[in-house]
Amino acid sequence: MKHPVWSFVLSLIPIVVLIVLLWFDVLLFGEDSSYGSNQIALLTAGAVAAVIAMANKISWNQLYEGIEESIASAMGAILILLLIGALAGTWLISGVIPAMIYYGLEVLNPTSFLFATTIVCAIISVATGSSWGTIGTVGVALIAIGKALGLPEGWIAGAIISGAYFGDKMSPLSDTTNLAPAIAGTDLITHIRHMVWTTGPSIIIALIVFLIAGYTIEVNETNVSVETMQHVLAEKFNLGWWLFLVPVGVIVLIARKVPAVPALFLGTILGGVFAIIFQPQIVSELAGDVGSFAEASYKTVVNAMALDTSIETGNATINDLLSTGGMFGMMNTIWLILCALTFGGIMQAAGMLERLTRAVLKLVSSAGSLIAATTGTCIAFNILASDQYLAIVVPGKMFAQAYRDQGLAPENLSRTLEDSGTVTSVLIPWNTCGVAQAGVLGVATGTYWIYCVFNLVSPLMTLLFGFMGWKLTKRPAEIGSDGEV
Repeated sequence: MKHPVWSFVLSLIPIVVLIVLLWFDVLLFGEDSSYGSNQIALLTAGAVAAVIAMANKISWNQLYEGIEESIASAMGAILILLLIGALAGTWLISGVIPAMIYYGLEVLNPTSFLFATTIVCAIISVATGSSWGTIGTVGVALIAIGKALGLPEGWIAGAIISGAYFGDKMSPLSDTTNLAPAIAGTDLITHIRHMVWTTGPSIIIALIVFLIAGYTIEVNETNVSVETMQHVLAEKFNLGWWLFLVPVGVIVLIARKVPAVPALFLGTILGGVFAIIFQPQIVSELAGDVGSFAEASYKTVVNAMALDTSIETGNATINDLLSTGGMFGMMNTIWLILCALTFGGIMQAAGMLERLTRAVLKLVSSAGSLIAATTGTCIAFNILASDQYLAIVVPGKMFAQAYRDQGLAPENLSRTLEDSGTVTSVLIPWNTCGVAQAGVLGVATGTYWIYCVFNLVSPLMTLLFGFMGWKLTKRPAEIGSDGEV
């Protein structure tokens, strides 16, 4: 697609409009800004970009194609979100989530919780290659356990996300871990080995912070003791080890490279089957007076998948832990994603994002400044294009030649793309990842982002290694005796 020769100022106008509108949204609506006002801000900024583009001879059809391509790239993520909502519903009524809460309260305590949560999520995410799958399954239970222990929800979500994104980043099964080396021009194993140098210190720092936090943060008083909560759960549900077959089955499927959508769908259906078999009293209670148990089973399972589901225990605190929104609960999240991708699609199709990146390249004069430019561009794409894949693909293509010119091997580029593009996506309130995890965990991005220690440290670590010249591998023709710069 041929683009006009944009000026830097013109390309920047839609971004300035977006920043101003988002600032007003946060000022006026606070944490509720993601429930409508942010969506309007993104569409308004997209409209400004479209007007500028059309005034410069870019047709609406070209811009619309950009929107379609942008939204199409996220269809898999949207389907996963819907299925996570459905899965949470059937796992609630089947007793899977209550069982995770019950036994989690047996072995976890406020002091060790954040540290242990990070490790558990890291292990599962490495095994499955999916941060979304980890957060949407184990993360849902861990957020409930943490709240039951009286820990602040921002810290809990930060530990879950830190572990999940470490595993996603280092797993050979992860889509982004395969995408980054493919774009940069290196192989998967070389890429993972090269990431160890920056990712290892980042997760160690995160674990130290979470361990210290466990001993220092103030634990909130809860209206119900752990013992009382366990007693209520045991009275309400038929709990046992067999309920863990459902999440284990989903984890095994994903680990065996079954795509996330069919794996989550099977997990959702299995949760419904387990509800009918092991929790018939819950099925009948939620269905109301509908006649036969078969009719009650169908109604309850379908409602759990699609709509709000809340199980009454007589205690408001416990009721909050035993409620989900189903697919319907994910609709606001999807709405925000669609609006963000519309803005990003217009900016990409018009060539404005490319123009802004070219301006950044003019500032590059050394290996350190090149890595800094790559890091900043990846974060900017996460903010402006609202999609982590674009934040990897576009900067990867644009900076590849610059890395060659600096005599740097492609694994330096692929590592930087992951250190800055993959992990920061979840910190942006309107990015697909930020919106998704806020929706799944029920914690606003603005609340948890400051506690995602691993995600915050990773881009800083890659900058440190870049400017210090540590572990920067040269291209083959220029490798010295030690193979490094």
